[in-house]
Amino acid sequence: MFRINPYLLMILLMGFASCNDSNTSFPDKEPKESIPNPDIEITISDPLPNGALNFNHFNHLYNEINFNGKKVGIINIYSEYPNYTYAIEPNEGFTCVDDVSRGIVMLTKYLELYGNQELALEKLKNLTEFVLQMQNQNGYFNNFIWNDLTINTEYRTSLATLNWWSFRALWAIETAYPFLKSDEDMANRIAMASEKLTTNIKRDLPTSYLTTEVINTIELPTWLPGKSAADQSAILILGLLKNYTRTGDNDSQALIDHLAKGIILMQKGDADNYPYGAFLSSENLWHAWGNNQAYALLKVGQVFNNQEYIDSALLEIENFYPWMLQNGFAEAFWINKVANKFIEVNRNKYPQIAYGVRPMLWAAAEAYHYSNDAKYLDIVNELGLWLSGKNDANKTIYNPSNGVCFDGITGPNEVNKNSGAESTLETLLMLLEIEKAK
Repeated sequence: MFRINPYLLMILLMGFASCNDSNTSFPDKEPKESIPNPDIEITISDPLPNGALNFNHFNHLYNEINFNGKKVGIINIYSEYPNYTYAIEPNEGFTCVDDVSRGIVMLTKYLELYGNQELALEKLKNLTEFVLQMQNQNGYFNNFIWNDLTINTEYRTSLATLNWWSFRALWAIETAYPFLKSDEDMANRIAMASEKLTTNIKRDLPTSYLTTEVINTIELPTWLPGKSAADQSAILILGLLKNYTRTGDNDSQALIDHLAKGIILMQKGDADNYPYGAFLSSENLWHAWGNNQAYALLKVGQVFNNQEYIDSALLEIENFYPWMLQNGFAEAFWINKVANKFIEVNRNKYPQIAYGVRPMLWAAAEAYHYSNDAKYLDIVNELGLWLSGKNDANKTIYNPSNGVCFDGITGPNEVNKNSGAESTLETLLMLLEIEKAK
């Protein structure tokens, strides 16, 4: 029987605890300057209804606009305290494939939980349309659009290359496909976009020779995105796995296996030795945000009936997660290998964000679904309490009365009270998983 801690859900449904007045910004999560959102023509859209979860802030961030002659859904990236007005990062733009793709995955989780509600399906379709419109002629995806609704094709975080946002786009459109396939035109365009993108990925990832190298005393794979980016590889696996499920493509399966082998090589330590089975993110760096490796290996291990992948994922979940819960969250740390032991050489404790907690919560929940072992639910419960005040700030991060999730913890007893797309969507992804567990 699924044993969710009743106190977790009770606490999450309570109002805010008192909040520190600090509004400290933290790197790469804030606009460099606050610029009002452009006066673009916005189509009025009915709000997603609230049930056990509050979607008010998501509804605030979500807009529908005319883009490239199509009605599309967008999600404003930045939302600033105290009135949660929109803002724009001047080098990037006001909406992006990364966050819209998160919104797509969130809505599919919503539909799985609550059924095919017409309004949610319409928003899913509109967000998917935006992602499709962002595919570059070269097959990859640009990430941002400017305030004049032109695509940002020049800034480094928006280039159409083998990178995060292209992988997240693949995951999003393939996840949306089963819900939208009754629309023949949309289904065909998703399939075409996915084929164009996966052809590029299979061409550009060097998986013919699975060689390793040593950097900072750590043995690393060289065939992942960015040579050793296990974090990006996990997102790519999730997209390719959906593609494989839909198409049965053997090349997709082979690429998934190569990526999984590289991720396993990035796992360091064991049950008794630091860092206790943690998957490094890239080179000798571990960071919390986007570290979906355990979740991705659990998913692919079950589909491909590969126990090695499953056992590798469970090693991190059973050992590293409890260690971190006991010793305190971190934003990032770096390790070296000395005399056959891994040692920590540097650590960033902050910022701590929803995007850093959600991957662990999802992996622990998936471990329960796989094993039926309630010990993983204990981990889910503990991770979920981060939202309701069991954190370094001792502050409630998510407000169930309005759906706002603060952008993160910036220091002891300090929070960033802004509430942008990433924080909002990653929190909803956590809460939907908790709600599913009830």
